[in-house]
Amino acid sequence: MKRRILPSLNALRTFEAVARYNSFTRAAEELNVTQSAASRLVHSLEEYLEVPLFTRRSRRIQLTDQGEYYSRLVSRSLDLLEAGTVELMSSKAGKGTLSVGMLPTFGTRWLLPRLPSFQKLYPDVSVNVVSSDGDLDFTRERIDIAIRFGHGEWSDALVDPLMSEEVQVVCSPALLDQDNPLDEPQDIARYRLIDHSTRPYSWEHWFRSVGADLPHINWGPRLEHFFMIIEAAKAGLGMALLPTFLIEEELTSGTLVAPFKSRVSGPGAYYLITPQTKAGLPRVMAFRRWVLDQLK
Repeated sequence: MKRRILPSLNALRTFEAVARYNSFTRAAEELNVTQSAASRLVHSLEEYLEVPLFTRRSRRIQLTDQGEYYSRLVSRSLDLLEAGTVELMSSKAGKGTLSVGMLPTFGTRWLLPRLPSFQKLYPDVSVNVVSSDGDLDFTRERIDIAIRFGHGEWSDALVDPLMSEEVQVVCSPALLDQDNPLDEPQDIARYRLIDHSTRPYSWEHWFRSVGADLPHINWGPRLEHFFMIIEAAKAGLGMALLPTFLIEEELTSGTLVAPFKSRVSGPGAYYLITPQTKAGLPRVMAFRRWVLDQLK
């Protein structure tokens, strides 16, 4: 097994503090050691690296070019190590805060109604649900786990398929005009179609799937999220193409109706994505198990 080429952690901590303060005295005070001990540790680090990290003139010190480079590297590394340590300490036995990156409508319609059962199982975990549907960046978004729609192509992560998606055309019952009957899918060209801005080809996919020619489309409003499209359809602003599982309540109550019986499989699926760097955290493991159990 290859041996790591690393100096002592004490020497690195001392060097980082001296570089930050540009002073052995202040660094020694922070680390609760003597000034001579701090000086010896930094000197031992220079001997290990065989590189001078400071220039010393009289009672003043200054980082060398190599010291500047190494101080930035060591500082970032210690910050990362500290953050990971604090995170593990706060999450022992499944405790701590869990940040979940969630598609807005999926979170509202699917996750939140089920979330009480997770909280009952893990009362010490505080769940923070973050609206998230763009490019997935766990570090930038500060999230631990996410649910996304796509094709399962996320690197450096555990990717669990959750469910596929069936979509159907729906509208407000008041929108249906007896003078413009919807006997065939092609007849939908007589109505405005609500566009989903993050899925620009969904209507084209639907027409192709039902075997109809793509007509000249009379576009209605262009909206970003499914919950906006649901409300727009209920308000009579046009025909909407929506996942059936998101509108079960509206279909049952009659606030939305489906003029065609056909349902079309969407060109993607929902996935639970766990970054490899977080996969071993107890609270993340607990949430992943719980989500997958919801689908059994």
